[in-house]
Amino acid sequence: MNKTALSIVTLGLVIGIGIIFLGDSNNSAKTVSSQSGQNIEIRDGIQYITIDAKGGYFPKVSSAQADIPTKLIVKTSGTYDCSTALVIRSIGYQKALPQTGEEIIDIGTSQTGTSLQGTCSMGMYNFIVKFS
Repeated sequence: MNKTALSIVTLGLVIGIGIIFLGDSNNSAKTVSSQSGQNIEIRDGIQYITIDAKGGYFPKVSSAQADIPTKLIVKTSGTYDCSTALVIRSIGYQKALPQTGEEIIDIGTSQTGTSLQGTCSMGMYNFIVKFS
């Protein structure tokens, strides 16, 4: 928790106002970006979908364009949880990702109405990419 948030909590407790934090603000920002499609980019005829892996996968749901060659970029940054043990059964992918770095996975060209689901090896965290 940063100093500003700590000061707000302290002030709230001193004057008797309860403050509830509903999670890490960084995770919230990542969820919002998935809803507006900001984690998807098309460059040189290839679609790139970026997923962050740390304490789960973010965004959890992405909507991508079908019928275009697609690569999934999974980024880690000091990730020491099971998010690094990525499994994508539909393409036969299973790998322990580096704690910090990025993995580029060629997922080919997906058809309209299909989806790609990734999960950690324990099944605790997951993400889905829907193609339309």
